[in-house]
Amino acid sequence: MAELTDWSWSEAIDMYARRYTIAKVTSREHEDWALDVNTLMHGDTPDNRGWRVKDSLTGDLERLDDPYYPFALRPDDPATTGSWKSHLDEIPRSSAKRFLVALSTLWLNVEEEEDFEERRADLEVKAEVILSRFPEGSRFFANTGPHSESLDYYKRISGCDTISVHVWDLGLFLVSETEVGMVWSFHAW
Repeated sequence: MAELTDWSWSEAIDMYARRYTIAKVTSREHEDWALDVNTLMHGDTPDNRGWRVKDSLTGDLERLDDPYYPFALRPDDPATTGSWKSHLDEIPRSSAKRFLVALSTLWLNVEEEEDFEERRADLEVKAEVILSRFPEGSRFFANTGPHSESLDYYKRISGCDTISVHVWDLGLFLVSETEVGMVWSFHAW
């Protein structure tokens, strides 16, 4: 696996270049990591290490009215984080790797990706780089429904519990003791 550096991180999140995706990491400042997600959802949040951020909406007019756009649900109040977290299910690290790959596909569907087998090894290395920022013991949360922990993310993902203004969004929160990250992809039909 590639060493985790600002360069390898930049190369890894570049796998989302073809997608309407937000990928970034911030410091964990709260015992309840969901409150740090609120910081991540804000449009101008820089990476806490100063590394590259992937945000398809940088400079978008929608952000002038709402800096949290496109997120409709936000954990901005400690009293409501429980209901907000109900949109998420914890998944194992092995599933998180496959989900990170699936989130890079054009239609958020590995089975629809014509050249997937040719690109698979490279995409998996990039997913491993992203995961390497979150050491063993980190937790991963997806919005793919109540059976998220047992889904094969290389098969069609048939459901989501959206947290955005769009009818379909899929994403992953990555949580360590010191950092919270997100990779969130949207279909804006």
